[in-house]
Amino acid sequence: MKKLLIANRGEIAVRVIRAAREMGIATVAVVSEADRGSNAERLADESVVIGPAPAGLSYLNHDAVLAAAAQTGADAIHPGYGFLSENADFARKVIDAGYTWVGPDPETILLMGDKSRARQAAIDAGVPVLAGTDGVLDLTGDIEAVADGIGYPLVVKASAGGGGRGIRRIDSRAEVRATVEVARAEALAAFNSNEVYFERFVTRARHVEVQILGDGETWVHLGDRDCSMQRRQQKVIEEAPAPGLPDHLRRRMRDTSVELARQSRYAGAGTVEFLYDPDRQEIAFIEMNTRLQVEHPISEAIAGIDLVREQLRVAAGEKLGYTQDDISFQGHAFEFRINAEDPDNRFMPSPGRIDALELSGGPGVRSDFGFSAGQTVMPFYDSLLGKLIVWDEDRERALARSARALAEIEITGIKSTVPLMRRLIALDDFAAARHHTTYIESVPGLLGEPV
Repeated sequence: MKKLLIANRGEIAVRVIRAAREMGIATVAVVSEADRGSNAERLADESVVIGPAPAGLSYLNHDAVLAAAAQTGADAIHPGYGFLSENADFARKVIDAGYTWVGPDPETILLMGDKSRARQAAIDAGVPVLAGTDGVLDLTGDIEAVADGIGYPLVVKASAGGGGRGIRRIDSRAEVRATVEVARAEALAAFNSNEVYFERFVTRARHVEVQILGDGETWVHLGDRDCSMQRRQQKVIEEAPAPGLPDHLRRRMRDTSVELARQSRYAGAGTVEFLYDPDRQEIAFIEMNTRLQVEHPISEAIAGIDLVREQLRVAAGEKLGYTQDDISFQGHAFEFRINAEDPDNRFMPSPGRIDALELSGGPGVRSDFGFSAGQTVMPFYDSLLGKLIVWDEDRERALARSARALAEIEITGIKSTVPLMRRLIALDDFAAARHHTTYIESVPGLLGEPV
């Protein structure tokens, strides 16, 4: 691997460029017309403008990305997360064009992208799952009876869904038929497939996940993470390892995740996501993400392994060179997603010019940002400005360090979610790890709106 094209933007493009540079690999940034002058363009060895601002005409344009690779002589493509990262058709085009694809095989992406097939693969690997339908929902049958057998509440999920989308809750038999039809229409519009399935709904669930890594012959995990602090199924704060998880469940979650990777002969970095039901003391498979996660730095922090470096090594044909016994976990880490949004005004996006951007530092503090002061946040893309990652010897110390690091951040010219982060980590429920995936919405006044 001599020259790597990063088919992404923002902080993840910067992250990949930095790892490649340390490995002596030249980099190519692709940018839309709206992202001219971005940090990614500035840090890369070369850049190519691949289209106008709309993502469909630039970052999601297969032909434009491949043309940029040909134009610059790149020999590998890293998709980052989002955009084309879990697009099996694009991965196949990359490979067929003779480039190295930094990710798992397209067939693995297809398998795990189909949530009902992924659920069956998880069952085959011994991964615990929630009660639900075997495969996609058969609409010719008595779907009300199927729902009755699972029990209420339950959810209907898009088989091709992901990222918290394509999910509808059902609380009674009377809601089943209409909710399924709505979910099917939404799934067709969002994912071009109207296949859905049922799964038991967990009230006050926690969202936990396992970072796995493999080279097609050896598979390891880099510990687990908790991503329960969410707003409308979008992650806000993550931490590693997951606090308060019973040891036997933690072991089972980690071991079965590695087994799922082994059975699918997974190559690269991936994440197996679970729901944890504290009331029943149960864990259950949600999905497997066949890409780098936004929250990968907290796994790096506790395991001492550079995941992007490992992705590039594996894609280039190298072996991991270590086993699970060689990995030790140290300390506790938090990640705070800093978005250009106003949390006190229903999270309205806040595009505009960044007048000041002062980031925190010191021991155990890492800032992965895609923007600098003087740059403009455009309204065309995800509102993520960057991530604050904080590590210390244990959770209590990491929380104290996080409070200090968040207090140091200053962002002016636009609104950001930093004030919300400061409020969240000061909560007794967060300190005691009593939060869950709908916690933010359940606390009156937390978002600065009228109680």
